[in-house]
Amino acid sequence: MTRVAIAGLGAIGRVLARKLADGMPGLVLTCAAVRDRNKAQTWLDTQHIICPLVEPEEFPAHADLAIECAPAAALERICRPILESGKTVMVLSAGALLQCPELITLAKANGGQIIVPTGALLGLDAVTAAAEGNIHSVRMTTRKPPNGLVGAPYLEANSISVEGLTEPKRVFSGTAREAAAGFPANVNVAAALGLAGIGVDRTTIEIWADPAVERNCHSIEVDADSANFTLTIENIPSENPRTGRITALSALAALRKLHAPLRIGT
Repeated sequence: MTRVAIAGLGAIGRVLARKLADGMPGLVLTCAAVRDRNKAQTWLDTQHIICPLVEPEEFPAHADLAIECAPAAALERICRPILESGKTVMVLSAGALLQCPELITLAKANGGQIIVPTGALLGLDAVTAAAEGNIHSVRMTTRKPPNGLVGAPYLEANSISVEGLTEPKRVFSGTAREAAAGFPANVNVAAALGLAGIGVDRTTIEIWADPAVERNCHSIEVDADSANFTLTIENIPSENPRTGRITALSALAALRKLHAPLRIGT
């Protein structure tokens, strides 16, 4: 059995904890780390889930794999102990990973592994395959309901308001690296796309606040020597408008692959 720890019991972490508690082949939930223990314990009790609450530094003693689904600022504290122990961490805050390249070095030095699931983006298998050849360009356009972008550091630093919009407003244009830094809770997909393909500095993205959309919409155009393709997805937001429901399901699918007798996809 693979023992699993969850860091964060928000919109994503709760879905994962519920599924793991209900039973997934080869996996068992052994602990979790949270900011607000009282709130988390109350939720666990109402769900009848037995899951000790510990500090991230204690993960290696309880788990073989930790899933990071917490605020981006907590990434290093969550990942470092488990990677130093030569174990595995699943990172959903892919954008924050760009700010901590030493974690990749740490994983390599200790025989650990960092898994970044597909998340809210489709087609990473195709991008990863194309990267084995030569990719000429990757362009991404993201459209989100304005309330899904409120509070982004880039908007606040540049005094960009998305309140009361009556028509689409482009709020960012630049590289995936810049987008991940400016919108750490909103476009982890851009970081994942860059890491899967030609790098975060060559992957470009536009972000639009669009009052006409109710879903988080992503469109990707890839020009490569093996294929040209366009990918479009509309994600239904979770209870947290910054995160699509499919993000948690993607993490579950990645977990299921760990012990699946038949594994589909790259």
